[in-house]
This record gives sequence, structure tokens and C-alpha cells, in this order.
Amino acid sequence: MVGASSHYLLSLLSVTSASSAVKKDIMNKKSFFSGIGRNVIILGIVSLFTDLSSQMVFPLIPLFMVSVLGSGAWAVGIVEGAAEATASLLKVFSGYWSDKIRKRKPFVLFGYSMSSITKPLFAVASVWPIVLVIRVIERIGKGIRTAPRDAIVAESTDRGVMGRSYGFHRTMDGIGSIFGAVIAFLLLPLLGFRNVFLFALIPGIISVFFISFIRERRNTEIPTEKKTNLKVSLSALPANLKFFILIAAVFTLGHFGYAFLLLRAKNIGLSDQSAILLYILFYAAYTIFSIPAGILSDRIGRRPVLMMGYGLFALTSLGLVFSTEIPILVLFFIVYGIFYAGIDGVQRAYVVDLAPSHLKATALGTFHTAVGLTALPGGFIAGLIWDKISPEGTFIYGMCLSIISLVMFVSLKKK
Repeated sequence: MVGASSHYLLSLLSVTSASSAVKKDIMNKKSFFSGIGRNVIILGIVSLFTDLSSQMVFPLIPLFMVSVLGSGAWAVGIVEGAAEATASLLKVFSGYWSDKIRKRKPFVLFGYSMSSITKPLFAVASVWPIVLVIRVIERIGKGIRTAPRDAIVAESTDRGVMGRSYGFHRTMDGIGSIFGAVIAFLLLPLLGFRNVFLFALIPGIISVFFISFIRERRNTEIPTEKKTNLKVSLSALPANLKFFILIAAVFTLGHFGYAFLLLRAKNIGLSDQSAILLYILFYAAYTIFSIPAGILSDRIGRRPVLMMGYGLFALTSLGLVFSTEIPILVLFFIVYGIFYAGIDGVQRAYVVDLAPSHLKATALGTFHTAVGLTALPGGFIAGLIWDKISPEGTFIYGMCLSIISLVMFVSLKKK
């Protein structure tokens, strides 16, 4: 069954990859990079290699915990939620200090370096709490770099193509993720979990090398008066931006994440390798649709794209309740990739749209922090429902929170 399912999934993946020719045509147009700065392209390369490293590790972590360390779904939820929550605690502070000292690159360099050198440490984990500690340390690097990096993207892009710029960056991220997951799929049966974790160091080092080519641009829109404390900066954020951050946080509370999709694959009888194939399929869909989602948000607005994304997640959650056969599960892995492409970069662009020009990094940091802090209770609740009630209960929980978020979004003021 596993061999047949793997062949079936590989065939579907090749069909999905063929459709990327449409995206290639877009990329070949001379006008595509108009308004997108050199720094955005470099950061795209950095993200490509970083996520190549990350996705040699992260899709294996839930499988490693369950198959090798004997952990339950609740432990997987705690590890994933705690990792994002820890990272997010730092995002608002790194964003604020980046705005305060008017520098982005040092935060980006330190953050990516820290993440790169910690990933191989998963190879020494013998119990799940060690995985938790290493995961948290690795995510500290992400917490330090994310808001300043997203601010560099914003400051290196013309406002009229902001969605396209973030879409490009997310696509490069996705390409790296696909290659990383493919490498993990190929190496896992040959080397085992622990040796694959060690190999993740190589692309991580390459990503850090490319950061040296970034040239910071001073934001000429920053006012001359200095913001002397974080409280003053946060109070200066517009009310509609704060409400959107609340909406995103509520949505994240129910967003159970790809870890539970992988557990669903194991739940219906797929092997670890077949589950990784599904993960690759998800990231292929995400990568193909990230740029179109960004371009669409530039043309019709961020709100409709984000609302469609939240609606797709509700549909995915409902579909996973009934996903007991491989073809149905494959379909909703693809739909999940489309949903994620629709919100990942577009949410960041929307935050930039609503933020004051001199508080871009602070606003992005606040957004990432609020979203990340809800990831810990969200992951724990999802895992607890999975273990104590049923896997279907986890997906129903996610669907309900996404519908609540969608209703809140309707009441959000446009300006």
C-alpha cells in the first residue's frame, strides 16, 4: 500500500510542478521586478537556503517525536506552539530596536546565524523535552531577524508592488522548502533522522554568507523626533491595525499547522516517507500560488485576498474531518498550500499598509508577536483535543476559529 501510495503522490507532485510553468512565464517578464529592490532579491536567496536547511529538519520533527521518541500529539503541539511563541516574544522588541537605532542588517545577520548553527543539534535529542529546548533556541534566531527583515523588504519596494514583493520573497522561501523536504525524503531511508539533521548545517551556512551583500537604505520618511520607549511606539499604531492584529491572533489560535496534517497522514496509515511527500506537495502548492496571491492583493486589495484565505482554511479543516482516504487527503494538502500562500505574505503587506511609515518594523514585530504568542495555547489545545477526543475534533476546532476570524474581518474598518 505504501509503495503504491508513494507512486501515486509522486505522479500528482509532477503534475503540480508542471503548472509552475505559468509562474515561470510571469517571472520572465521584464516588468516583474520593477519597483522591487536588490535587497529583496538577496533576501529571497537567503530565505531559499535557510528554508532548504529548515525543511530538512522541521517536517521530520513531528514524525521523529512520534516514531522514534514515542511522544504523543500533545507533546508535538507543545513543541510547535512553544517554538513560535518564544520567537514571537522577541519580534516586537527586535522590530522596535531596529526602528529606534535605524538599522536592520545586524538583527538579520545575528538571527539567521543563530538559527543555522542550532538545527544540527536535533541529532542529539533522546527525549522530547530536549527537542523542545533546541526548537525554542532555534526560533529565538527567527524572532530576532523577522521584523527587521520584513522592514528591509518594505523599504526596498515601491508601495504599488508591495504584495508582489512579499509574494516573491515567500516564493523563494517556498522553493527552498520544497528542495529541503525533497532532500529529507531522499536521505531519510538512507541516513535516518539524526544524520539528516546534521546535514542541515550546510545550506544554513550558505544563507548567512549572502547576507553580507545586503545594503541598508535609510528610511527618509522617519521623522526627526525620537521615540524613546516601546509603549509610546505601540500606542502610535492605528486602531484598525491593532484590530487586524487581534483578528490574526484569533485565527492563529485555531490554525493547527502542518504538523497535524502530517499526523493525519500517519493516522490513516501512511509511512513517514509518504507523509513527507504530502508535505512536499503542500509546499509546491504554496510556492506556486505565493506570487499570484501577492499580485492579486496589489490589484484588488489585501482584505478580499485575506478573507478568501481564511475561508479556504475553514474549508480545509472541514475537509480533513472526512479525509480517511489518500486521494482526499492529497486534495486538502494542496488546498492548505493555496490557503497558506493567500495569507502568509499578504498579511505582512497589509500590516505595512496600515502602519505609520516610521514604525514599520515595530508594527511587523507586534503582528508577529501577537500571532506567535497564540501559537502555544493553540498548538496545545489542538494536540489535547487530538489525544483526548479525536483527530476530527482538532479540525472542527480550527474551522470554528477561522469562521469567527472571518466574521471579525468583515467588521474591520478599511481605513
